[in-house]
Amino acid sequence: MLKIKKDFSFIVLVIPKILQIVLNISLVFLSIILSFLLVKELVISSQIMIESDTLDHQLFLASILTFFLYFEFIAMIVKYFKEQYHFPLRYFIYIGITAMIRLIIVEHNNPVHTLLYSLIILILIIGYFIMNLTPRERPDSSWFFKK
Repeated sequence: MLKIKKDFSFIVLVIPKILQIVLNISLVFLSIILSFLLVKELVISSQIMIESDTLDHQLFLASILTFFLYFEFIAMIVKYFKEQYHFPLRYFIYIGITAMIRLIIVEHNNPVHTLLYSLIILILIIGYFIMNLTPRERPDSSWFFKK
């Protein structure tokens, strides 16, 4: 019985470490891909600005906001590694707000949809405000694992 318990505890310790390594490697590859897309979006934005005789403001703003989406995802991955394998919730809220603003700029033909997108932005901002009101320290969950 003791041997089975030892083997099980070894598996419980090893599997999360292996999964963490796979996740970290995947996030590094994703950040490399996002970096290439970020540079590509920067090139596209500058081409729109330089080559276009009549500047299409909607296309240019959509390109800039797409650039910021890539930038925020890369920043979130960097923060994940700096904060010891934790994604801060506020970065997801930033990305959601930026994505909704981009959607409003690109798809503003339907006023009802634009109003709904604006309400989504308001909800995200309220959520961010509430998140900042709560204390940063979380209760210790070690009591759950004690026997």
